[in-house]
Amino acid sequence: MDPGGAAILESSQRNLCWLFAPRPPLPAVSLGRMNVIDHVRDMAAAGLHSNVRLLSSLLLTMSNNNPELFSPSQKYQLLVYHADSLFHDKEYRNAVSKYSMALQQKKALSKTSKVRPSTGNSASTPQSQCLPSEIEVKYKMAECYTMLKQDKDAIAILDGIPSRQRTPKINMMLANLYKKAGQERPSVTSYKEVLRQCPLALDAILGLLSLSVKGAEVASMTMNVIQTVPNLDWLSVWIKAYAFVHTGDNSRAINTICSLEKKSLLRDNVDLLGSLADLYFRAGDNKNSVLKFEQAQMLDPYLIKGLIECYLASNSIREAMVMANNVYKTLGANAQTLTLLATVCLEDPVTQEKAKTLLDKALTQRPDYIKAVVKKAELLSREQKYEDGIALLRNALANQSDCVLHRILGDFLVAVNEYQEAMDQYSIALSLDPNDQKSLEGMQKMEKEESPTDATQEEDVDDMEGSGEEGDLEGSDSEAAQWADQEQWFGMQ
Repeated sequence: MDPGGAAILESSQRNLCWLFAPRPPLPAVSLGRMNVIDHVRDMAAAGLHSNVRLLSSLLLTMSNNNPELFSPSQKYQLLVYHADSLFHDKEYRNAVSKYSMALQQKKALSKTSKVRPSTGNSASTPQSQCLPSEIEVKYKMAECYTMLKQDKDAIAILDGIPSRQRTPKINMMLANLYKKAGQERPSVTSYKEVLRQCPLALDAILGLLSLSVKGAEVASMTMNVIQTVPNLDWLSVWIKAYAFVHTGDNSRAINTICSLEKKSLLRDNVDLLGSLADLYFRAGDNKNSVLKFEQAQMLDPYLIKGLIECYLASNSIREAMVMANNVYKTLGANAQTLTLLATVCLEDPVTQEKAKTLLDKALTQRPDYIKAVVKKAELLSREQKYEDGIALLRNALANQSDCVLHRILGDFLVAVNEYQEAMDQYSIALSLDPNDQKSLEGMQKMEKEESPTDATQEEDVDDMEGSGEEGDLEGSDSEAAQWADQEQWFGMQ
């Protein structure tokens, strides 16, 4: 800081110290009079974050020099409001530090209030009634940790909140963090708790379906709302469709989503149109996929990635390149647009080096961006730079767990003859997504190579007992049977 600025700051602190120096005690409650903490709180509520940051910083410095200047509850409030202003400025590490100090102050405040003798007045003071919520402080800390890619710390702080005190947003964040970390059981529990409190939390429903929870079970959690709220009968069909999506039954998923068109929901719903386009793409129906993506893009111009993938699948590289370049020029060079353009460049041998440059720029901006990591790994695999690929994937998996990344790491480990660890990676991938066929194929291939005799015997047994495809169909029929029961509940038959 320049000498002039330092002098101004010192002068301000002297003046404020004089203003808040100890005085003879005033009445405990002064109606109509606001203290400085009230002003800080009002500025925070008004969204004047830069003003809160400046004033609270000065007041906290004064408090450190004169511990008697503010009461413990006032010090707690100042720390929280200052941390909130840092959070708003995206200074997450500094915000975490101040939130931690606030929680320590709150702990000391709680101990003080327990030993303080009763005054006989059961009514709490206005100041104690407006203290920032300790639960909210912990949630804000968890948000900071997620922004810092410290998911384990975020889980730890939220896990320390007693179950009965967890709000729906806390359970939702916990569910997503557990899922990302590959902890399926607590993730399912947290998603179910969200639905218990908010039965129409559709993202929680999708979270459960992605964790292989049966569609009929998920639908049962929303049954009371669907039956009592008008115009919600379509929701059970929506859940059914996404249940089929997550079990890999694309044909039934397509038919179920198309049934919503009769209810005029499909025509103007971007998410459903995008899902239907993606399903057509998976089923190899590029014509219908392009059609639905174009319809969806008319509603949401940013929904272009799927359309580009369809062009690539149809070998229409020129059209894909034009669209990817337009997105890049329109939205600028961020990790998403760089990766999208690199994806198209990878399809043309002439633009391989450009793809590498684009991916390196994307990973410089966001080292954990999964799509960029996957494409860079694809490029390294083509160049047979497996050790570089292993290092890239290990770094990406340091603070997150993703099925595709674990599977690709398994493939790279096989290439360098690290078979046991490769098997471990395939197992982790399947624990995250039991329907990931490529991980299953990688594991089965390794098992056959390790024991060709056993593999032959297993094939003979399979021939005697029937093919695995029939087992899959039986599973689908079982799911359909559950839905038949569920549809009777909803009066859909």
